[in-house]
Amino acid sequence: MPRIQTTEDRRLEESRTRKKYWKRWGPYLSERQWGTVREDYSPGGTAWEFFPHDHARSRAYRWGEDGIGGISDRHQMMCFGLALWNGRDTILKERLFGLTGNQGNHGEDVKEYYFYLDSTPTHSYMRMLYKYPQAEFPYELLVEENGKRGRGQPEFELLDTGIFSENRYFDLFVEYAKADVEDILIRITAVNRGPEAATLHVLPQCWFRNTWSWGRDLRRPVACKGADVPGSACVELQHWQYGKRWLLCAGQPQLLFTENETNNARLFGGKNRSSFVKDAFHQFLIDGNKAAVNPQQMGTKMAAYYPQYLQPGESVTLKLRLTDTEPLGGMDLGAGVVGTITSPGEEDRAEGVPGTNDFGAGFDALFVARQKEAEEFYASRIPKDLSDDAKAVMRQSFSGMLWSKQFYHYDVHAWLEGDPAGPKPPDERWNGRNKDWQHLYNDDILSMPDKWEYPWYAAWDLAFHCVPLALVDPDFAKDQLILLLREWYMHPNGQLPAYEWAFGDVNPPVHAWAAWRVYKIERRIRGVADRGFLEKVFHKLLLNFTWWVNRKDPDGANIFQGGFLGLDNIGVFDRSAPLPTGGNLEQSDGTSWMGMYCLNMLAIALELAKEDTAYEDVASKFFEHFVYIARAMNDFGSGGRSLWDDEDGFYYDVLKLPNGEEHFLKIRSMVGLIPLFAVETLEPEIIDRLPGFKRRMQWFIDNHPDVPEHIEMTQRSARGVRRLLSLVNRKQLKRVLNRMLDETEFLSPYGVRALSRFHKDHPYEVHVNGNSSRVDYEPAESSTGLFGGNSNWRGPIWFPVNYLLVESLQKFHHYYGEDFKVECPTYSRTESDLWQVAAEISRRLIHIFLRDSNGRRPVAGGEELFQSDPHWRDLILFYEYFHGDNGAGIGANHQTGWTGLVAKLIEQSGE
Repeated sequence: MPRIQTTEDRRLEESRTRKKYWKRWGPYLSERQWGTVREDYSPGGTAWEFFPHDHARSRAYRWGEDGIGGISDRHQMMCFGLALWNGRDTILKERLFGLTGNQGNHGEDVKEYYFYLDSTPTHSYMRMLYKYPQAEFPYELLVEENGKRGRGQPEFELLDTGIFSENRYFDLFVEYAKADVEDILIRITAVNRGPEAATLHVLPQCWFRNTWSWGRDLRRPVACKGADVPGSACVELQHWQYGKRWLLCAGQPQLLFTENETNNARLFGGKNRSSFVKDAFHQFLIDGNKAAVNPQQMGTKMAAYYPQYLQPGESVTLKLRLTDTEPLGGMDLGAGVVGTITSPGEEDRAEGVPGTNDFGAGFDALFVARQKEAEEFYASRIPKDLSDDAKAVMRQSFSGMLWSKQFYHYDVHAWLEGDPAGPKPPDERWNGRNKDWQHLYNDDILSMPDKWEYPWYAAWDLAFHCVPLALVDPDFAKDQLILLLREWYMHPNGQLPAYEWAFGDVNPPVHAWAAWRVYKIERRIRGVADRGFLEKVFHKLLLNFTWWVNRKDPDGANIFQGGFLGLDNIGVFDRSAPLPTGGNLEQSDGTSWMGMYCLNMLAIALELAKEDTAYEDVASKFFEHFVYIARAMNDFGSGGRSLWDDEDGFYYDVLKLPNGEEHFLKIRSMVGLIPLFAVETLEPEIIDRLPGFKRRMQWFIDNHPDVPEHIEMTQRSARGVRRLLSLVNRKQLKRVLNRMLDETEFLSPYGVRALSRFHKDHPYEVHVNGNSSRVDYEPAESSTGLFGGNSNWRGPIWFPVNYLLVESLQKFHHYYGEDFKVECPTYSRTESDLWQVAAEISRRLIHIFLRDSNGRRPVAGGEELFQSDPHWRDLILFYEYFHGDNGAGIGANHQTGWTGLVAKLIEQSGE
């Protein structure tokens, strides 16, 4: 497939070669900057309480900005977003509301409805939808009702309040179309879905991130009313980094100006440094305080005020333009009411780009053109033989991933030290959160798990994001993987930063796997193999691999620990805390992840060795290290016990007590399935090209008689012996799959559960020092408070590990072929080869999102509005995880990040 196919592909190529910076502007605003670690300067690390939602409208952020349906430049110096008021709310709606981790009965949770409908990779076209109730937003009711509910009850959602009854809400569609890199057309369409006429105040806002109040850089940008332009109001924006920009607002709305400065008087009873503060538009509109805005019409925050009154079913479209084209110089002669003004900038504009005074046919035509280009681009990425429903799922999945890019800024040393202009932070912070990560300086666009619930990157989430992202923008996917390996991210000791709440936590080591997958995806879709990328990643991952070996294998026996490893509450104990029994946990998943890591690094080394024989030596190292791990895991473990329980035919963690006793923790969970991930076939045609590696491998095999137990060599091709490297041998594979494919255990109608349903009737209990710990099958929300209680690995379906299971089964099939068959489902008397099993699991996962024979989507559960209402039924939310029995979405509902893997499954497996 050639690199250049469509207009959007040409933009991607211009971006890659830095001819044009098409990605300079994008959806880089967070959806929640309040309640984050970055904004927390408390002595005890109480981020939710230090900067709550109630402060957000009045308090300047230090490290980033948030908004609704907004955009910013890649350094977030300039921002644009939407503010709304329905005439009833007590707060101007400038940002999304949700419960904090301590308010929700299942942790933090956004209580709004918004949907990412479209985006190209360069953000040349974007579209999103926000549903705004016409009644007063029930802030207090949502807090109070969720506060009354225990962990055994479902969350109380905005729909549950009845606020959307009789369709009494507005649909707000926000669209962006780039005429050029710095010329962005904006269209905001409001629709009254209700049965009665209703008032809506729309305030598109433009503001500067506050970089001047902290005593480090006193340069101050300014926005002011610009020269009159026929048919629109003009705002001139000046920033020391970008120079001049203009915001043109069609229809000549009233322009409001204030400063992006904290309202100390409201929040702390102090003195304001400016007469005009961040919440001025709230005061102006809701409190009726007309003196709150600057009469001189200048400041660092502005809004164009459009009051509207819409009849039932009526819509209105507002048009704006954020541009670097000087307005009077960019007008079209004879367009609208221009008169006799000439247009010196007209000859420089590309074909189809409207004049700055054209908010009519030319403006709309550009949106039509960009929409058409988006259609052409996705037609080249989405298989043509899919149903319209499956195509829509893929399209919204990609859109959600691309909208989930965010500017992330965090300088840990500066954060610990405090700012020159601010109060000195408490000394306790030097011994608190992230104190060992003072090298970390982040100032980048990153792919977020969920820009409201998780508005911070997480190492293993990010790796999974890059696989579907590579289908539409391989360069962005590669840049993301490289970024986390840079010196200002990776710890000097080689550890990757986990996430801002605790950078020192340990995520599964999937970076090498993701890099290898992205490399192969790009090679397939572009016909280009980026070996430079692969080398760059490989060298840095050598440091990370060494960190794992030195830190997580305490006895040097190739049995690894690692703590929670992303699986939150999957264990009977908090695996990141000291064990109540003393001793340590020898982890099946930790050891398996390292086996997989070895094989990923081996595959990369063998690929690089094709052109540089120096990589043959390091390939030998990873081959041998894998064999040692396989032997340790299956033969004796660190104290004489294998992690394989032959009686149960399953892998378990082993609890090693201080007195030397060892016990299986017999929980049938994903921990025991992760050993399947470590699998790779060494093909003779590859090995024969690398004589140095082949010679050393043969020497190792000849001098270690037990190696054949861990390397299967039963298959041959025309070129010679094929070798299977796997933690799980043929006999073990059959026994593990017997449990995994059992519908009374792991296999759900919608994928593979994280915990066996066996534990519904047989909970696992441990009694230590008078305390009982217990693991039950919980297919929905968690009943425990581990890791905030907002994630649950005790029964639901999770896309990242399911995706790896599918891939692993395909790899096993690649070696064993059609002769290796298992019952699928177990006890069904239907035998399938492993490719067919992988396809069946893929099908079940994909059908979470597709309409069934009754026209209902399992992901939407019992929410009738999402199942049948014409204004909701085509809107798809990509949840963090899914109900183990019925497939309903649970947890963060904009986690398109790793749940976006559904796009890759559809692309490779169909529906």
